[in-house]
Amino acid sequence: QVQLVESGGGSVQPGGSLRLSCAASGSIISINDMGWYRQAPGEQRDLVARITSGTSTYYADSVKGRFTISRDYAKNRVYLQMSSLKLEDTAVYYCNAEVLYGSYLAYRNLWGQGTQVTVSS
Repeated sequence: QVQLVESGGGSVQPGGSLRLSCAASGSIISINDMGWYRQAPGEQRDLVARITSGTSTYYADSVKGRFTISRDYAKNRVYLQMSSLKLEDTAVYYCNAEVLYGSYLAYRNLWGQGTQVTVSS
């Protein structure tokens, strides 16, 4: 089995910063893309940022210039540095990864349990 465990969420004032971390652990053979999604109450889960196995990155328009995704390939970790946070960034943030593990012959799409980010004044 493989687990994705997020950390780093919390409460911050507008304009502040937070850094989210996600660690993948278990019988991992390989990880393809890793990313962060978020879901606000009553809303769908949306992609925030994604990083490929080849270091290419993608950002939602709403976070471009404010958020930075990075990855430690050796440690199977992905990070999201969030700066200039806005009220509308409030959501549960989920780590996502495409993982090849165990006896599976194809990459499986896995999710973490989520971490709450609250931006309020």
